[in-house]
Amino acid sequence: MSLAYAAAEQIVEVLKRADTAGPAAVSLDALEAGRHARVTAVRGSGAVARRLMEMGVVPGAPVRVVKSAPLGDPLEVRVRSYHLALRRSEAQTVSVVMNDE
Repeated sequence: MSLAYAAAEQIVEVLKRADTAGPAAVSLDALEAGRHARVTAVRGSGAVARRLMEMGVVPGAPVRVVKSAPLGDPLEVRVRSYHLALRRSEAQTVSVVMNDE
């Protein structure tokens, strides 16, 4: 088997897995207002990421962007059963997948 053929087979396998991997994650700041999503990860290792997780923004938590301020910053986010105001830069550290609703 040639090296090129083996590489092509590996690429095909990677593409097959990507098709069945499920919905793509987006950052929380890219979520449209009113869309329901679920947190998949909180990136970063600083105090902001730690504080977000202390406030309940953890993998598996349901979230929804309620609205954004007139100039786009901050965002009002509903996490579990409470509302939270997040800077857009903080929301960029949160990865979510949209729920099928």
